[in-house]
Amino acid sequence: MDIGELRKNYTKAELNEENLNSNPYKQFELWFDQACSSQIEEPNAMSLATVSIDYNVTIRTVLLKLFDEKGFVFFTNYESVKAKQINETKNVAVVFPWLVLERQVIITGTASKVSTAESLKYFSTRPRGSQLGAWISQQSSVITSRKLLEMKLDEIKRKFLDKEIPLPGFWGGYRIVPKTFEFWQGRPNRLHDRFQYIKDEEGKWIINRLAP
Repeated sequence: MDIGELRKNYTKAELNEENLNSNPYKQFELWFDQACSSQIEEPNAMSLATVSIDYNVTIRTVLLKLFDEKGFVFFTNYESVKAKQINETKNVAVVFPWLVLERQVIITGTASKVSTAESLKYFSTRPRGSQLGAWISQQSSVITSRKLLEMKLDEIKRKFLDKEIPLPGFWGGYRIVPKTFEFWQGRPNRLHDRFQYIKDEEGKWIINRLAP
């Protein structure tokens, strides 16, 4: 297969500044609702890039679980690679790749831990199996086999049999506070519409059209 021949001409929609909400959170909410209505699988999936203090960059897909004008929240193991890098530099970037709609949203900013109360509130809504999974996975660490995970799961099931599962002290949320937003709409001939929101010195969001 010649992957150089894999291409698509984007023709579904256009994006104009006059149609943008002046508030990037409101614009994101509009596009997110449209992504959900389009029955995109995992519309809240976002690629999260983090960087260590010595400039090593890693990326993975996580799930957005809450957003409002305070920021964008996801949950993870606080001993994972992503958590260690966030604790070192706080700088992150995320991409929502809604390719079915020929759209992307890119957000850059900083991340910090949410309160224990916020983490507990979300943890209590997770399916019991996911709660148990949070207890047994030493995320990003090397393991010898899947059998080891299954044995740990059996052990933790017995430990919390007929009991409420508590929030692990090593598990919780991060809130991303955006510095920039970019809304990307695919257009014909690769002349895409791209608009970036960035704050001025007074904290007001400024909208700029970017070259494709």
